[in-house]
Amino acid sequence: MFKLKGFTLVELLIVIALLGVLAAAVLAAINPLEQANRARDTRMKSDASQLLAAIDRYFVSQSKFPWVPGDATNNDAAYGFISGQDDGVGICALAGCLGAGNDGFLILNNELKTEFRNRDFATATVDTEMLYIGKAVGASSSVYACWVPKSKSERQKSVNTLTVGSTSLGTATDCATRTYADLSTSCVTCLPQ
Repeated sequence: MFKLKGFTLVELLIVIALLGVLAAAVLAAINPLEQANRARDTRMKSDASQLLAAIDRYFVSQSKFPWVPGDATNNDAAYGFISGQDDGVGICALAGCLGAGNDGFLILNNELKTEFRNRDFATATVDTEMLYIGKAVGASSSVYACWVPKSKSERQKSVNTLTVGSTSLGTATDCATRTYADLSTSCVTCLPQ
């Protein structure tokens, strides 16, 4: 007699259940939402670094920052935090970042590519999605680029508060317990650190 070989229905169901449990464990370990948030924070850090370098190059070539009016005598004045969408930063013109012909000083002087005004922060409408620029008083003071981090790992490294000029970002409470609902309930990550 021939004996048929194969798996029973119960054995197949057990194997399928084990594969499902393993797949769920792998997805939990990978956490696609956290990976997307890390990618966004890495992109913001890269954009902030490029923007700061462009502002420095502009200062070297023009002897003033993009937010300093043409006839100003104080070329290194403090500048409180403003959104990267503000025309003073130099990415966008007075009309805003959307549309051709709305390039700011940094793009017009070839310090940044025109694609830079299409970045997420340049078209964002929510304050926690924007990049903020500010400068402290004095020629040797740094220009800061700050943003609200999305990933848990960046939030652990964020600062409670940063004040430049008369403007502050963040609040002086524990960043781990913040809700990150808006700029007033968020901590920020800044370059330079």
